[in-house]
Amino acid sequence: MAASDNEVPTAPAVGPLHGVLVLDLTRVVAGPYCTMMLADLGATVIKIENPQDPDYVRTFPPMVEQGAERLSGFFAQYNRHKLGVTLDLKSAQGRELFLDMVSKAHVVVENFRPGTMRKLGLGFDELRKVNPRLIYTGISGFGQSGPNSARPAYDNSAQASGGLWSMNGMPGEPQRVGTIIGDLAASLYAALGTVAALREAESKGVGRLVDISQQDAVFTLTENAVVNFTAERKIAQPLGNDHPFVRPYGRYECKDGHVFFGAYTDKFWQEACSAFGTPGLATDPEIDSMEKRFDPAVYARRVEPIIRGWFADKTKQELEAIASDRFPLSPIKNIAEVVEDPHMLARDMLVQVAYGEAKVKVFGSAVHLSGAAAGAEPRVPTVGEHNEAIYLDWLGLDRQSFESLCESKVI
Repeated sequence: MAASDNEVPTAPAVGPLHGVLVLDLTRVVAGPYCTMMLADLGATVIKIENPQDPDYVRTFPPMVEQGAERLSGFFAQYNRHKLGVTLDLKSAQGRELFLDMVSKAHVVVENFRPGTMRKLGLGFDELRKVNPRLIYTGISGFGQSGPNSARPAYDNSAQASGGLWSMNGMPGEPQRVGTIIGDLAASLYAALGTVAALREAESKGVGRLVDISQQDAVFTLTENAVVNFTAERKIAQPLGNDHPFVRPYGRYECKDGHVFFGAYTDKFWQEACSAFGTPGLATDPEIDSMEKRFDPAVYARRVEPIIRGWFADKTKQELEAIASDRFPLSPIKNIAEVVEDPHMLARDMLVQVAYGEAKVKVFGSAVHLSGAAAGAEPRVPTVGEHNEAIYLDWLGLDRQSFESLCESKVI
């Protein structure tokens, strides 16, 4: 895979993407999360920030403190395993250094507004002249083409324009999803597209532009809304916690909170009836099939009261124990309960990262590979932390040139 035999100092030693070199120009989340996933899988990711204007998420709360250090836990969550350098791409010397990096890299990831890199003379067409095998992944609000491509965007822009906002929330009250799902989904698609393009570059020696739009990403998360409209002209509306036709399948109150209960199939319904000591309900002729239980009137009159009776005097923990592996039932947990969940801890979904002198716990990787060796404690780069390793040891600048670039604030 290597574009160069010149290995980056301090490169990760483990992971299936070991040897892949990624130049990360992204900031905030839609981009940094993509490159962090690549780094988690073993790629060497060099996070490049403007020396005068580094990623402003470094100032986002919550802040973690240890001694004199006061650093962003939010930044740490999306930038582990990366090397950090500073570089001003607006300067001629900065562009020259970046092109030198590109000649040795496999991937460039950026999330500027489309056209920004072209104006700098560093667009895909220019970079592929330096490295024909280069994968160039551009993440933006509306994509690299189309009439809206130049528009600025945030996560909410994607949720609004991609259709998700209009169908989420309670009936009559459209509501954004309670997380930055446009940023996160775009990052996931970007990582997938990048790895796919890398495989082609490996086999055919041809690079690709991977064009990822946040609006596109959100649009693909709208489940059956698109086909319901194209097939039957139905426009999706907010349903709250209900499913459009499957019942029982939703949120139910219990003694100390709420649970999700989804025993809508005949098999799961029979298991639930048995588990709650009412086996005769499984053969009740009014509710003994999915089709009957799906009927809104039958569900409201018969099924829902049964479930509320089962759950009213039981806690979330008690209900989870009753359900076990017999039918779908999950406590609706707050984040404290999830972070302390023994199952999540057993799957290494909470990891500690080092950021300067501070330590912070963040979510781990959702990609679990068999035979993967445990690496060292993940580290998050401070601004320009690896300038010397990259510019002196990897690119081969001499000390005098390096110090001159520092003094002129190119790096």
